[in-house]
Amino acid sequence: MQRVNLARLKNCMRRAEKGEELTIGFFGGSITQGCAATVHEKSYAYRVFEWWEKTFPKAELHYVNGGIGGTTSHFGVSRVVSDLLMYQPDMVVVDFSVNDEAEEFFQETYEGVIRRILRWKSKPAILILNNVYYDSGKNAQDYHNKVGEWYQIPCVSMKDTLYQGMRKGRYSKEELTQDGLHPNDRGHELVASEIIAALEHVRTHAGEKEDELALPEPMTANAYENARRHTIQEISPELMGFCTDAEEKTGHLDLFKNGWIGKRAGDRISFEIEAACIAVQYRKTVARPALRARLILDDDTANARILDGNFDMDWGDCAYLESVLHHGEKMRHRVDIEIIDDGLKQAEPFYLMSIITA
Repeated sequence: MQRVNLARLKNCMRRAEKGEELTIGFFGGSITQGCAATVHEKSYAYRVFEWWEKTFPKAELHYVNGGIGGTTSHFGVSRVVSDLLMYQPDMVVVDFSVNDEAEEFFQETYEGVIRRILRWKSKPAILILNNVYYDSGKNAQDYHNKVGEWYQIPCVSMKDTLYQGMRKGRYSKEELTQDGLHPNDRGHELVASEIIAALEHVRTHAGEKEDELALPEPMTANAYENARRHTIQEISPELMGFCTDAEEKTGHLDLFKNGWIGKRAGDRISFEIEAACIAVQYRKTVARPALRARLILDDDTANARILDGNFDMDWGDCAYLESVLHHGEKMRHRVDIEIIDDGLKQAEPFYLMSIITA
């Protein structure tokens, strides 16, 4: 285990022991959301929250789950305030290890998530969770844990625990997961048990004083710490055929709301926005065929991008996020999107969810 600073986590436990009010938060993708658990109460996140309730019965505890399936830390850093931090969490488990790719881009967006949480006024403690693909052992923990080491944050890895136990025959894959990724009820229970073991270890030393680590300078270029997500509530683009989605959004899992809809070939939408990093978020749908769109940045037609609304997976519609400018010049950029004429008589509309800038 790397050198860690447990001052914030110990302080949470001391406050809970005194009977104070705390909020325990979870932030990540589908496993954090509770996917494949038969009921949410059997998800790893809720089981860990129950440990806090049972261990500190005098405390007034609140539960916040900001998990959204199929999403990366790039989307996460743009929504962490509205889906987690606005509830003033005191302790947060963060996991994007199976949705982020193992590469420097996502190490940078992940650091943005970590720094944004660490700098929040409620001063949350963080525990990094690394889930894993049980078929392959793949995840992004080598990149994420370097961020954890930089900020001396404790990490709990399923690749180093449950996955190794499976490889040694302690568990069969079917005991842990039905699809090779998402834990079933038993898998969620075991994920929770690894986190709880780490928390119990900290609790036995909670009385030992430890000075909080000063926030170091960023490890990466850290362009995404203050990323912003722009929907119909934040920006008013030029509409030439596209229309706004007038349906009311009911919660953070109601993803395909507050965006813009293109229904016919030739429909266009244009944004002018100041940023050095730009990404477009749109729906890829299993209800094929779906319309495609062409994106042109700053009139550069030679490097136009195709935004394909067709999703080739079968687990449901995807909130797809595509970077179109990374570490570019910070200036006022123009983003033009136009629906392509594919000659389809009937097709699912193209749904543009948001523009994310940094």
